[in-house]
This record gives sequence, structure tokens and C-alpha cells, in this order.
Amino acid sequence: MITLASCSSKPSASVAKQAGIDDSIIRVYLAANPAIKAVKDSSSGLYYQVTKLGTGPYPTENSFVTVNYTCSLIGGRRFDQGSDFSSSLSGLVKAWQIGVPHVKAGGNIVLFVPSRLAYGPAGAGPIPENAVLTFDIDLTSFQ
Repeated sequence: MITLASCSSKPSASVAKQAGIDDSIIRVYLAANPAIKAVKDSSSGLYYQVTKLGTGPYPTENSFVTVNYTCSLIGGRRFDQGSDFSSSLSGLVKAWQIGVPHVKAGGNIVLFVPSRLAYGPAGAGPIPENAVLTFDIDLTSFQ
């Protein structure tokens, strides 16, 4: 997990520019795939589609989640996948902290992620810098 800190609450010009680029990439992808009915979280810029709500209560950012997931470049190459992956939601990328609480146990959500809510300008391993990602997440359980 990458943590970024700043003394200013105003994003730098390069951060704002990248946010605009990322949003444009996501909007173009969604327009080219009209079957995807994604919603934009206005406060973060994350787009998501709940494909199955699940049952029971919703997890919180402090929940310990167990998921099956895939991670891909938006519309492209898969970088990672996991089955029965468990972690504290608060220890995962910001996109998961924002998106996963929109589904319940047994639910599925697809996240369309601006780079700043994932691995940002540093990238991570095979994930390039400023990568706009898609996470397909099945929330199997949480505590």
C-alpha cells in the first residue's frame, strides 16, 4: 500500500491534470461499453458497478474482508488475481476502501479506478505508473 501525504489540501497541478486524464480514460471506456452501468462517486472520482448486492450488512473501512478478485488495466491486460484473499480493508488501496462497502457478503462489484486511488505515479511491480485499473471483486465474507 502506498500512502501519500501533503501539507496542502489543494492538489498540485500535475495531480489535478492526471485526475482529468484518468477520468477521461474511464468515461471513454464506459461510453464504448454501454452495457456497463457504472456510477461515479463524486467525492473520490471512483466509478463502480454493483453487479450483485449480496445479503446482510455492509462492511466498513475497518472490516476484515475475504474476497476473490482480478486486477486489470482498464479494458486490458490482467495483472493480478486472488482467491480467498483476506485483509483489513483499511490496509488496501483507497479504491477498495471506497468501493467494497457498496456490496454485502456474497456481492460483486467492479471498480473503475483513477490512478491516484490505486498505485499512482509510482506504479507497483508490473503495474505501470498512473495506471487506470479495473478491479472485479467478489466479497465472500467479512468481519
